[in-house]
Amino acid sequence: MSKNLKWSIVLVFLVLFIDQLLKIWVKTHMLIGESSYVDWDWKIRWAQLLFVENRGMAFGMELPFNSGKFILTTLRLVVISFIGYYIYKNSKKALPLGFILTLSMIFSGALGNLIDSMFYGMIFEPSNYGDINPASFVGIGHGYASFMHGKVVDMFYFPMFTVNLPQFLGGGSFLFFEPVFNVADSMITVGVSILLIFGNKWFKLLQAIDEQKKVEKETSEINIQVDNKE
Repeated sequence: MSKNLKWSIVLVFLVLFIDQLLKIWVKTHMLIGESSYVDWDWKIRWAQLLFVENRGMAFGMELPFNSGKFILTTLRLVVISFIGYYIYKNSKKALPLGFILTLSMIFSGALGNLIDSMFYGMIFEPSNYGDINPASFVGIGHGYASFMHGKVVDMFYFPMFTVNLPQFLGGGSFLFFEPVFNVADSMITVGVSILLIFGNKWFKLLQAIDEQKKVEKETSEINIQVDNKE
């Protein structure tokens, strides 16, 4: 196993452990819609834990039709499988560790949310507004939804400031930052951002390595043919 692949596995397991540990704690210790502030010597009002669930993509986006949840979970599974295979395939090549770790961040984030979608509905009670107790674990298959129809648990909320928009931008107020997200969402966002900055350089290097291997393979085949003729 290559060094890059070892570090990739370590990162993926670390992210999944933190992501799932926090999600399970929030799900079983907080009521839906409940919030708490980061509280040191003073309350930082823009840093909150806010328990919400969403049926869709990162930051609460959804597909607007009945089978959207199943389709979305299936698409996640396909994309995650492709990314995992891509990491494994290229981990042995002479690529920067940062490239493999960046892909691993995206992979681990997508996998973290996929776990929620696939299994949470099967093993948890529902979290409904108006409940007086947090949800608990239940027997497999006795939860609030079937396989691949679970809701993703989100908890980080950073409503930093509100501004009044000018009329040419539609008017009204705008809250920054409004979406509620989780560790998995953060990994995807950070990983994609790093790829946007360094990806062009990394993919060019990968292309050069592949082309060099192709030339070496063709040269080797030619040499074998020459030796056979002799």
